Amino acid sequence: MITKKIIAGKYKNMTINLPSLYSTRSTKSIIKESLFNTLQFDVIDEFFVEVFCGSGSIGLEALSRGASHAYFFEKDSKAHVVLRENCRRIAKNETTCIHGDSFKEFPKFINTLKQKAFFYFDPPFSIRDDMQNIYENTFKLIKIVPKELSHMIVIEHMSSQKMPDIIGKHVVKKIKKFGESSLTYYV
Repeated sequence: MITKKIIAGKYKNMTINLPSLYSTRSTKSIIKESLFNTLQFDVIDEFFVEVFCGSGSIGLEALSRGASHAYFFEKDSKAHVVLRENCRRIAKNETTCIHGDSFKEFPKFINTLKQKAFFYFDPPFSIRDDMQNIYENTFKLIKIVPKELSHMIVIEHMSSQKMPDIIGKHVVKKIKKFGESSLTYYV
């Protein structure tokens, strides 16, 4: 089993199991460090939502750094089993794992959300089979996030992907590139 460690916070050095690299793509540590250098203490006592989460490493890192609760969305059954086990072992009472297609489950979830949150979208890269429209479909999900419920929306994407300056009512704050992957921040 391939593993990663939580970088900082109350769960520092706890091990996160990773699902098969065939079904998911794990976020590189340098990207995770950069993300949390940007978010810093803003996540403390806040909700964190990780969409297309795989192992849940980003949301679990947010919890380790003080987020009050993390919500995870994962479609792949094998990855979801790994996700649930990671959450149960690390932060059982601070996590909610949602199994199913994010494009169907996220709209239901957003209609029930009552508190502001940070949102992290990490869709499968469009170079994979049947993923040609993944970014357009992800942008549609982001458009339904009410501005009053969003502290910030972050998208991990292929660096070659042109990101819109505005998605719904969310405007680009900054873009950070890490070789073939980038993070785009919307506020």
